[in-house]
Amino acid sequence: MSMTLIVTRDVEDRYRGFLHSVMLEIAPGVYTSPRMTKAVRERIWDVLSDWHGHLGRGSIIMTWRDAEAPGGQGLLYLGEPSRELVEVDGMVLVRRNVE
Repeated sequence: MSMTLIVTRDVEDRYRGFLHSVMLEIAPGVYTSPRMTKAVRERIWDVLSDWHGHLGRGSIIMTWRDAEAPGGQGLLYLGEPSRELVEVDGMVLVRRNVE
């Protein structure tokens, strides 16, 4: 089990209701669970992925502790994140385009 965090941006209300049933909303669009199993995390992601595939609005990012992933963090996202996540020398960094 590990801490799991989901951040939603510009998505339909149905996501909020669903995520409220399994996680704590600590700020608008920010959901956390201190002890979530991999199986539960995968089921939640399957639901979010299915809905996003049909609705297609906004973005969702999920992160959790994963010792085998770069930087020790697993990351999944749907839609276009507001920043680009890149792996550099075994770490995940955030890159923002400056125009």
